[in-house]
Amino acid sequence: MPKKNLLVICNNFPNQNDTFVGNIFVKEQIKYLKDYFYNVYVVSPVAYGMEYLRGTKYHSYQFDNVHVYFPRYINNPLFWYYQKSTWVSIEAKAIMTLIEREHLHFDLIHAHFTWPSGAVGIELKQKYSVPIVITEHSSNTFIKAIETQDKSFIDTWHEADKIIHVKQSDVTAFNSVHIPRRNLIWIPNGYDSRKFSSMEAKTCREVLDLPLDKKLILNIGNTYSEVKGHKYLIEAISKIVMERKDILCIIIGSGKLQARLENQIVSQGMEDYIILAGGKPHGEIPLWINACDLFVLPSLSESFGIAQIEAMACGKPVVATRNGGSEEIITNKKLGLLVEPKNPYNLAQAILRALETTWDNDYIKMYAKQFTWNNIVKDIVNIYPPY
Repeated sequence: MPKKNLLVICNNFPNQNDTFVGNIFVKEQIKYLKDYFYNVYVVSPVAYGMEYLRGTKYHSYQFDNVHVYFPRYINNPLFWYYQKSTWVSIEAKAIMTLIEREHLHFDLIHAHFTWPSGAVGIELKQKYSVPIVITEHSSNTFIKAIETQDKSFIDTWHEADKIIHVKQSDVTAFNSVHIPRRNLIWIPNGYDSRKFSSMEAKTCREVLDLPLDKKLILNIGNTYSEVKGHKYLIEAISKIVMERKDILCIIIGSGKLQARLENQIVSQGMEDYIILAGGKPHGEIPLWINACDLFVLPSLSESFGIAQIEAMACGKPVVATRNGGSEEIITNKKLGLLVEPKNPYNLAQAILRALETTWDNDYIKMYAKQFTWNNIVKDIVNIYPPY
């Protein structure tokens, strides 16, 4: 395949210093994908006012042969409910204006998420006569679109040249909307093996000023939505401390539920056992993972759950819920334990059992290697349509 130029569309994308980490996994993927192209142009449209809501500023930047742009556009949330076509047209126009102004030439489009990036990408495909690949990362939104026969999603899928879904069990759902099987493929997300590997736990704890005499339980997940299951994890920890008090649970992530979770911790008297550490730079996450004894993912729903793979890459066992994505990763009891979601008692028992288990950390690390971005990106490039 000759090296040409790739256009990536993603409505959330990290800023230059990764203080905003929305869809950081797309940026991590591109760091490997860029080696297959002369130039990669990343376009992440930002609606006016969004910078204020996110508490960040966006400026165009470049790393290696990757050029990142944040074109502004006017949007109205009501378009989601009443005028989706208007949303697509406005966003597509903003991107086209950028393309013309910057004289961007590209041979292939890769859009992340069907809506709105994929729908906007179809507009660009038709104008510039280039193929498009869409990666659907969601699960709940995807299934809802199938169930409601959402025309904006279905029409987008029919126009795409290839569709990647990161959750294997969701691929068959496309059958009900008659998407040709040849256009569908399962390719999971991955992790950066250059960042996520084993480090000495004691050293990591000293760097992070964490106690050396505690069993550390780690969770990473934004606190924007209850779907991440944080309140059930807090309840589980309150049950665990009734049996052992040598634990500390650290929750990394930020969002609108932060104050509510803090109140729950105080009301249950868990201040000495649970720390809401807030958001952390992605480059710091390997330290936190290597400092812990156990990674916990209590989500109610996941399409994949990249953080659990990153933990396994460091040799850490995982306790996760049967959330749709974790079952496709925690495939045997040598990797971790699975419990039903929304059940603090069962979650507590699984965590206690995991803390008392002697895990084969080398086995866990070896298993995780199949999900390195180096391997995953090879699979992606191999399914790109001719361009």
